[in-house]
Amino acid sequence: MLGNFLFLVLLILVCLILVSCVRVVRQAQALVIERLGAYQGTWNTGIHFKIPVLDRVARRVDLKEQVVDFAPQPVITKDNVTMRIDTVVFYQITDPKLFCYGVASPIMAIENLTATTLRNIIGDLELDQTLTSRETINTKMRASLDEATDPWGIKVNRVELKNIIPPAAIQDAMEKQMKAERERREAILRAEGEKKSTILVAEGKKESAILDAEAEKQAAILRAEAEKQAMIRRAEGEAEAIMKVQQANADGIRFLKEAGADKAVLTMKSLEAFERAADGQATKIIIPSEIQGLAGLVKSLTEVGEKE
Repeated sequence: MLGNFLFLVLLILVCLILVSCVRVVRQAQALVIERLGAYQGTWNTGIHFKIPVLDRVARRVDLKEQVVDFAPQPVITKDNVTMRIDTVVFYQITDPKLFCYGVASPIMAIENLTATTLRNIIGDLELDQTLTSRETINTKMRASLDEATDPWGIKVNRVELKNIIPPAAIQDAMEKQMKAERERREAILRAEGEKKSTILVAEGKKESAILDAEAEKQAAILRAEAEKQAMIRRAEGEAEAIMKVQQANADGIRFLKEAGADKAVLTMKSLEAFERAADGQATKIIIPSEIQGLAGLVKSLTEVGEKE
């Protein structure tokens, strides 16, 4: 019974030892193995077995991309302006062995290296360039950090300037400058609007004046045409009236002649015809002083009537 119990205990211990020697490495992880204190190898994703007592897991390394946000660092620009800049570094472990044995505190080393590199780059730039050249600064810092961290088994994928905090006086001056710039743009836009409005009003007045002139021209032409037609109609009416008067006189003389009127009646009718002909006319009519002249005049009028 005692022997069986000891065998069972020994079997359980062996099983526990065997189970403890089995290691399963997850995806995007790596195990650094040491044997008797020396580097033995790196286990990647899968199942692995280690020798009891001799092998041990020195470090479990995460191979995923990681992000570290460093506190703001004071830097001085080329024009002696002190500002505070905080950075964000995206890195990834590419060699677990170098990461474990290359540097004692990798994150602290990256932080100090980032601060030093940032000071060197900002020291060559003025304030305005620093505020407008973030992409250039990010590119230079990434290249410098990637080269420096390569012996540590670390690859720097990206570096971003999270915040650039200038002094309070500089911030006030920048805000005033931005306000002045906005006011200037507003004034320019307002002036452009007023200019366009003035141009549109002037063009409207010009078009209105042109239309008024055209309308006045057409009205004058129509008035002239109307006056012309009226004068023609009046002249035609006067001519027709004169013709009718002459025709009536001729008919009257012919009627008297046919009726056998004596010379005295013909003389009176002739005088009346002269009076009607001279009525309203600026014409001088000379009447002969002798009766024989009147008789001759009547005779002439009678001949005229006969010809008509």
